[in-house]
Amino acid sequence: MNANNDHYVIGVDFGTLSGRAVVVRVSDGAEVGSAVHEYAHRVIEDRLPGTDVKLGPDWALQSPEDWREVLRTAVPEAVAASGISPSQVVGLGTDFTACTVLPATAGGTPLCEAEGLAERPHAWPKLWKHHSAQPHADRINALAAERGESWLPRYGGKISSEWQFAKALQVLEEDPEVYGRAERWIEAADWIIWQLTGVETRNTCTAGYKGIHQDGSYPSDDFLAGLNPALAGFTGKLGRELAPLGGLAGRLTAEAAEWTKLPEGIAIAVGNVDAHVTAAAADAVRPGQMVAIMGTSTCHVMSSDALAEVPGMCGVVRDGIVPGLWGYEAGQSGVGDIFGWFVDTCVPASYEREAERLGRSVHEHLTELAAAQKVGEHGLVALDWHNGNRSVLVDHDLSAVIVGQTLATRPEHTYRALIEATAFGARMIVETFENAGVRVEEFVAAGGLLKNRFLMQVYADVLRRPISVIGSEQGPALGSAIHAAVAAGAYPDIAAAAAAMGKRTEAAYTPDTGRADAYDRLYAEYRRLHDHFGRGEHRHDDPAGNDVLHRLRALRNEVTA
Repeated sequence: MNANNDHYVIGVDFGTLSGRAVVVRVSDGAEVGSAVHEYAHRVIEDRLPGTDVKLGPDWALQSPEDWREVLRTAVPEAVAASGISPSQVVGLGTDFTACTVLPATAGGTPLCEAEGLAERPHAWPKLWKHHSAQPHADRINALAAERGESWLPRYGGKISSEWQFAKALQVLEEDPEVYGRAERWIEAADWIIWQLTGVETRNTCTAGYKGIHQDGSYPSDDFLAGLNPALAGFTGKLGRELAPLGGLAGRLTAEAAEWTKLPEGIAIAVGNVDAHVTAAAADAVRPGQMVAIMGTSTCHVMSSDALAEVPGMCGVVRDGIVPGLWGYEAGQSGVGDIFGWFVDTCVPASYEREAERLGRSVHEHLTELAAAQKVGEHGLVALDWHNGNRSVLVDHDLSAVIVGQTLATRPEHTYRALIEATAFGARMIVETFENAGVRVEEFVAAGGLLKNRFLMQVYADVLRRPISVIGSEQGPALGSAIHAAVAAGAYPDIAAAAAAMGKRTEAAYTPDTGRADAYDRLYAEYRRLHDHFGRGEHRHDDPAGNDVLHRLRALRNEVTA
């Protein structure tokens, strides 16, 4: 099929709180229609829906029915908004948060929808930010280090509590019956493709980054038995054959065609992760281009023609972003979520009234007040660990720290310090990559936080480098649409499709030398705090470290259990 103005593809982005569908012209990537569906259950963190079953600390679940509703509502609404005929749509691609994973039957039924299991928490899909499997991740890391497992350095020396194996071990040990009934343990990214095509597939991206699939295999049964004898054989639930990114997963079934109001038989692309597809949307799939998808959290992805071991990275996977290159991933578990928490819990009513009087949101009001300050004027440094640390410490039992507060500290001071803390966290990641020999030639920003120009300038100043920005507000959905165009045969590969359909503005923000110099001093303090509280006194190579954050988390979990 040749790309032309009569053909369109649809990208569907399944996020943390909602799903979005975007209709995209194949020839040039023009976005002609979109729609959003807010999940009815959003994030399930307190109790299971319709029950009195209470969840423990650090739980985060989702409902599969919310995902189906995105297909039933957002997709047809986006097509209607575009003004095109459904017959002009030739393909559909999807992306998902990850690791968002669920237990299912061999036929694809989520266990939370199976008879008798609706009130069992472990039968429900675990959202990416479900962090209560940290003790299980710790055991996996300890055993892998002790045995010298060859795959461990590919993940910076630690795997995360967010990933497939830690969450599966938690299910096994806390609800063995649910574990036993799970014939499939599948990423939501692959499950939704199953719903669309009737074909079970497993994509290279989630298997590599979230499923510890390296050099053609998963961790051995011998290793898994060392964690728990009943875990041996777990990889049989994962599926063995992996599908390449941009590949054709299957064709839209009659049932899914009725949901989406699209033609039966159109191409459905292999599933993918929201961050990784965004690289194509920004036409940033060449070596050295780091894409930071900045939203509730931030994920950093980049391709390289070289393999290196980067401490604390989330993973390096062959063909993990585009076929033929090594794909690297790192990330920050909380960014926009931190600013949202602060506004929701720490801002006086007087600020809310003033923001309303000025016709601004509270975020906009605090941003204006923060921007009026000089670098360092607030006297604060914060650690951005409100949702734990993904990179480079890979420790979700860590919590946030703010130092320097006095009776003169105002909300706008803390707000700015939190923005700066997330920028410092990004700089830590970039420096760690470059110190490991993986050069970051271009830093490309995407995601919802691009709307805050002050924040973006802070990042440019802190990073001491220009920041390019994606040319779309719907990066993941556009990226999924680009993958759909490849699956439909409109382009030979992802790179060619990205060049035609992706877009970005180079060096949209440039650093100010004076502010960058001032931020160097604050960043030095951030690094000291980072190592002091993050490395901990349990680390023999950091005797000055302090393990207080872990002790406080343990006390909280003990009291609230």
